[in-house]
Amino acid sequence: MMSGESAALDIANLYTEHGPWLRNWLRARTRCPDRASDLVQDTFCRLLDRRPSAPILDPRPYLAVVARRLLIDDVRRRDLEAVVARAWADLRGEIDTITPEAVAEAAQTLAGVMDILAQLSPQAREAFLLRRIDGLGHEEIAQRLGVNERTVKRHVARAFAVCYAFAYPED
Repeated sequence: MMSGESAALDIANLYTEHGPWLRNWLRARTRCPDRASDLVQDTFCRLLDRRPSAPILDPRPYLAVVARRLLIDDVRRRDLEAVVARAWADLRGEIDTITPEAVAEAAQTLAGVMDILAQLSPQAREAFLLRRIDGLGHEEIAQRLGVNERTVKRHVARAFAVCYAFAYPED
């Protein structure tokens, strides 16, 4: 087991030795140097938050897996933001004009929804996002999560219930 100081030093060395490689790797996937830099920072912050219990023997594949997961989360978040912004504009009758204020309001609503979804189990949250964001059917979600279809339906229904409670709080 590595001490906290030792783990931080190892991560600092990883950043020095492999940070530029990871930035280039992410830049090729995002086509945006700023987004790539943000994801590199998020990758190393994730490592600091969840310090590995053993030294990382093969750093590049390890960093690529962490960064890929963060990139997937980022894409899902951006997709969800776009869906929320469109839905918010539809509700407000502003289909053709999405203003910065509307985007900020939608982002605030999204943050609330994400806080609510954080209360769900990881499997329920994943089932809900696969259904609503990726548009997968219950059967396909069940196969991906390794559960039965009935469990997926319960997870999705529970997620809808907490979203509904957020959108329409009791007075």
